Parts: sequence; C-alpha cells; structure tokens
Amino acid sequence: MTQDPSQDPSQVVPPVFVGIDVAKDKLDLARSDSVELIAVANDGQGIARVVRELTAARPSRIVVESTGGLERPLLEALLDANMPVALVNPARVRHFAIGIGILAKTDPIDARVLVKFAQLAEPRLAQKRTENQAELDELVTCRRQLTAARTAQANARLTTRSGDAQKSIDAVLKELDKQVELLDRKIRKLIDSDDDFKHLDGLLRSVPGVGPVLSATLLAELRELGTTDRRQITALVGLAPFNHDSGKSTGRRAIRGGRTSVRCVLYMAALAAIRFNPVLSRFADRLRRTGKRAKVIIVACMRKLLALLNAMIRDNLTWTELRVVKALDI
Repeated sequence: MTQDPSQDPSQVVPPVFVGIDVAKDKLDLARSDSVELIAVANDGQGIARVVRELTAARPSRIVVESTGGLERPLLEALLDANMPVALVNPARVRHFAIGIGILAKTDPIDARVLVKFAQLAEPRLAQKRTENQAELDELVTCRRQLTAARTAQANARLTTRSGDAQKSIDAVLKELDKQVELLDRKIRKLIDSDDDFKHLDGLLRSVPGVGPVLSATLLAELRELGTTDRRQITALVGLAPFNHDSGKSTGRRAIRGGRTSVRCVLYMAALAAIRFNPVLSRFADRLRRTGKRAKVIIVACMRKLLALLNAMIRDNLTWTELRVVKALDI
C-alpha cells in the first residue's frame, strides 16, 4: 500500500521561529531553521529587507524586545505585513536566558535567545495600532515622563539651599507644569476627536475615582481591556498575586511584573476610589474588619476596580448600569 506523503513525518516542515535583537543602528535576526545570523541597519531599507526575508519564511512567531521605542518602526512594519510578532519585556527574556543556562550577553546571542523564547514561552502576539492609538500612546508616555521629571525637580528643590539654584529649579518646574498642561489639552482633544475613544472614555469616567489621567492611560496602554477575563487583565497589569510557599511554610503573596505604568496610575485612582466610590469603600471596609494590612487592601481594591472597568467595557455599561452598583442600598 502506498503511504500518503502528507502522513510522512519526514515531509512535515517544522515551524520557523524568529528572534530580532534591536539596537540603535542595527538589527540582528536569527531563525530557528538556520545557523546564519542576518545583520541589517535599523533604518527603512534594513527593515524592508527584514520584512522581505520573513514574508518568504512565513514564521510561526517573531519575537522583538522592547527597546525604549527603537523597536517601533520594525514592529509597525511587521504588523503592517500581517506578521505574527510579539513585543516582549527584556527583563523577562534575560531571566529566561539565565534559566536555560545562557549567561553571556551579546547581540548575536540575544537574537538566538529570542528564538528560543519564541519557541518555548509562546508570548502573546502584538496587535496593530491605529494612527490615533499610536499618537495617544506617545502623548501619554510623554506626559508620564514629564511628570516624573517634575517630581524629581521638586524633590531636588527641597534640599537646595542656594538661592540661584532654587530660581533655576523653579523656572524648570514652571516650564514642566506648562508642558504637562499642554499635553493634557492635546490628549483631551485627541480623545474627543475619536468616536471610539470618546465612547470608552465616557464609560470609564462614569466611575467614581476614575479621572482623565487613568482613562487616557487605559485607552493608550491597555487595549486588552474588555476583551479578556478579569484574571488575565489583572495579570497583564501585574496585579495577580504570586505564591511564596515552600515545604510547610507559607509566605505572603506578592504582585510583580506587568505594565508598571498602568499599575502606578491605577494605584492613585484606587486611593481616591476607596474614599469616594461606594463599592470600593465598602469593599475596603470589609477587608479592614478581617485584619488585612493597608497595602493588601489597596492592591485588592486596585484589582477589583480593574475587574469592574473590564466588565464595563466588555458589556458596554456605564457605572450606574452595573449590577453591583444597582444592588447598593444608597
């Protein structure tokens, strides 16, 4: 009997996995089906060559490290070509490399590690952003950076004794305040000009404790909101508690990882919500009565607030339309 070639394991083509290490001036591309490393310039021509190479290879997954924005042109080009590309945290990849015994770190080695990471870790694939989405992301990122600079300068002002130095810091603080206010207006204008953004912003800001900064941050940096379940969304933000148990000992649960920028803004919103949001306020009171520590209560409220926001976006509901709010005796 003649064997069907489609059933012959020797005829099965293994999937191709790709890792691309991104530097300011060049891209190092490694593939699971080749020992050759391709190095190209990190510019329009080099990125076009990468896209041509990978279009022919039809990879199952491409992994690119997040590199402070240097990776964005490559990532957008791959997404425009409908490539299955994942953007990953460098720290996560480094821990992975150590875990498989790779301690050395060079660009070619990093590219090979990314190939292994693509094969074994199965990172979540990136989604193509609209032009407004990309613009909002950059505006929110810039605002966060200026706010951090303002905080650093204000702290420096507290320990500065020189009058001239104080005047210089005051001038910097004044300009930073001006730029942050300008960015706030641009963010507001962009959200109001986009029907989808405006609708989602209306849903989010109907929640007591959710202000314009958290709403804009979620729209820009947590596009998965409303498209996944509460466990996955809390894990993405880094609010999922991890066990610290060994043998008979049980350690305290702790959160880590995730999108720090979203988590920091959510922290401030949770503090306000604990005071002014009836659902979160009662939830926090219940935790206090059970003897929970203050930080545990705040993190639990962050997690609950995020879960409620996720449900609202998923079901297209305002705050007052949620069942948990309707059930309140107020």
